[in-house]
Amino acid sequence: MSERKPAKELSLFLLTWPIFLEVFLFMLMGIADTFMLSAISDDAVSGVGAANQFLHIAILVLEVIGNGASIVVAQYIGSKRMQEAAKISALAVVLNLAAGLVISACFLLFSSQMLQSLNLTGEVLANAQGYLNIVGGAIFLQAIINSLAAIIRVHGFTKEAMFVSLGMNIIHIAGNYLLIFGNFGFPELGVQGAAISSIISRFAALIVFFWLLYRIMEVRIKLQDYLNFSKEYAGKILKIGIPSAFEQVMYQACQIVFLFYATFLGSASLAARQYASNLSMFIFLFAIAIGMGTAIMVGRYVGGGHNQSAYGQVWRSVKWASAVTLFMVGVIILLRYPLMEMFTDNREVIELGANVLLLSAVLETGRTMNIVLINSLRAAGDAQFPVWMGMISMVGMSVPLGYLLVFQLDMGLSGIWLAIAADEWTRAVIMFFRWRSRKWEKFALVKQTGAA
Repeated sequence: MSERKPAKELSLFLLTWPIFLEVFLFMLMGIADTFMLSAISDDAVSGVGAANQFLHIAILVLEVIGNGASIVVAQYIGSKRMQEAAKISALAVVLNLAAGLVISACFLLFSSQMLQSLNLTGEVLANAQGYLNIVGGAIFLQAIINSLAAIIRVHGFTKEAMFVSLGMNIIHIAGNYLLIFGNFGFPELGVQGAAISSIISRFAALIVFFWLLYRIMEVRIKLQDYLNFSKEYAGKILKIGIPSAFEQVMYQACQIVFLFYATFLGSASLAARQYASNLSMFIFLFAIAIGMGTAIMVGRYVGGGHNQSAYGQVWRSVKWASAVTLFMVGVIILLRYPLMEMFTDNREVIELGANVLLLSAVLETGRTMNIVLINSLRAAGDAQFPVWMGMISMVGMSVPLGYLLVFQLDMGLSGIWLAIAADEWTRAVIMFFRWRSRKWEKFALVKQTGAA
């Protein structure tokens, strides 16, 4: 039986290119810190890289609310229930603020114990702790930004969110220039300067996001919406958000284990891992943008009852993302030595980083499929299946495989990259068949009505 088409077809390109630039700019903040701090020392870079492992986990925990709300809001927009979409948006902001304040307190109280658990010592530990205390203590700012940005994007205003990210990056890089090196009479603060700059830029972005939210919403959020707690809406947000974030936390926890492995390989391997990871981000950047854009489309299609449109769109998105990833892999491999030399002149670090970048052809192709398919399953409401598969593949397979390759077979950093690649491809194959089975169709969060 044929399915009627949505009244207005969404455009993947129009949604995706601003998301691409926004994610690129967000990554650029981390790259800017790494690049500018590399002028101080490799220990400064390693310390910030270690601190960022915990900050990434915190941000992923905060995305419980942001991701869950964006999917629920997308489905309500698809079913034309705008008043409820506004109430869910307000609830998401309040819940994320509360979670952010709790996590900020944890960083302020326990940052030293967290970092010492990674086997860090000396200058690396001191740099990591100084950075984590400042950025982690103000992580509640990122909590609110996560919710606001997700809500704005899901309304289709991806270009506006991108411009806010652009402004945030300009402020951050300018702040780095002033506070890391002490230019124009500002104090020379090094790693702490990068941390303070990050907080200032996020606070500025937060103000603009709130202003933007009230300009783009068809039904504006009222003050009482922030004060009213709905069990039904919170349940729907958490039904999607908790499994989504738990899967990502598992992934980052595994990355911390791999970081722990790398600490036993020496400071050169630790620095090479950080530089190579930063370069790898540019390979899967487009896949992230397509995954997020596709999720918006799938959420709206499923909310409006247009499952066939959602099904076909995901396969088109996978093809586009895979093609661009292969192109980017080729570019990074060809330029791997000059790119590594941008960060350091240590030949051992350059060789180690260049060698693992060769394995990007194996790792990134599987990761790209996962990014698009898992985002699409979540957007359709099928959030728990990827978690269970991730637990089996990431925790049950890649971590012990990494130990075997790194320590028993003496493969060093290459063993870490291959273990991650094995996990990505295992899950990619499973998610491929899950989407093709169309079992996700029974997980829609919005009940269809005659008017939908």
